[in-house]
Amino acid sequence: MTFVQLEYVVAVDAYRHFAKAAAHCLVTQPTLSMQLQKLEEELDTKIFDRSKQPVMPTEIGLSIIEQAKKIIAEKHLMDEMLQHKKGQIVGELKIGIIPTLAPYLLPLFVQNFTTKYPDLKLIVTELTTDVIISRLRENRIDAGILVTPLQENGITEHVLFYEELMAYVSKKNAAYKKTFVLAKDIDPEKLWLMEEGHCFRSQIVNLCELRRSSKEGRHFEYEAGSFETLRRMVDVNDGITILPELATHDFNAGQQQRIRHFKHPAPVREVSIALHRNYVKKRLVEVLKEEILLALPDKMKKNKKSFVLPI
Repeated sequence: MTFVQLEYVVAVDAYRHFAKAAAHCLVTQPTLSMQLQKLEEELDTKIFDRSKQPVMPTEIGLSIIEQAKKIIAEKHLMDEMLQHKKGQIVGELKIGIIPTLAPYLLPLFVQNFTTKYPDLKLIVTELTTDVIISRLRENRIDAGILVTPLQENGITEHVLFYEELMAYVSKKNAAYKKTFVLAKDIDPEKLWLMEEGHCFRSQIVNLCELRRSSKEGRHFEYEAGSFETLRRMVDVNDGITILPELATHDFNAGQQQRIRHFKHPAPVREVSIALHRNYVKKRLVEVLKEEILLALPDKMKKNKKSFVLPI
């Protein structure tokens, strides 16, 4: 039995497909299949039922897979411990980040991070919240950067910061004349929203208590996939949208004039690093957290947990 064989077992369980597992492990499918067959012969038991599509673990295979995950995790933990003792920050860190954070948070820290830790490879993928949770459970990523609280079994959350939500208002909109806005000031018929599937959309629906029962009489319906599109729609049309603080960080003077803060306590979204309970690479994740916090704008570092919107 080798660590490589155990890693192949975990990969096949994650992908439920031999070719995809082999590609993930950077080997040919015959090589992976041969090593798994050798392991099964050594253990005198079948780990996977190859007659099913997708490939499924056998009953005893499920126990073997769980044990393999623990063994691999302990190996990674030992490797990290030795590197830490030697003062080394090396290896590979795979993270998933939601699309409503990626364009604004990544540019703040990635360049300094990669310069400071040249021996640490950072692999970042934009993923929805559901996919991040799934890949954490499958050990396909090491950490997720997303909006919390999640309340997911087996997933731990480490809060990074609280991001204020702000109204971005057209000069034609009644809310433009206000110094501060309340949720009740927002006309649902003039509110530009993110498309379905974004947790940010559900937060805004909850904030504004939207109960739009009918769309009759509206000549144009549009749901955006990015904050940039929402901002542009407000700029050229009457209306209002809600933006998170980081999305307004590089606004010009004219755009800043369209921002209206909510009356205290201002709504915020909680941004965290999410990890699986069996996660390894603790030191690498800690380094990532430190660099993100260092890169945040000073104002955001002072934001408090006041009115956190559920997702």
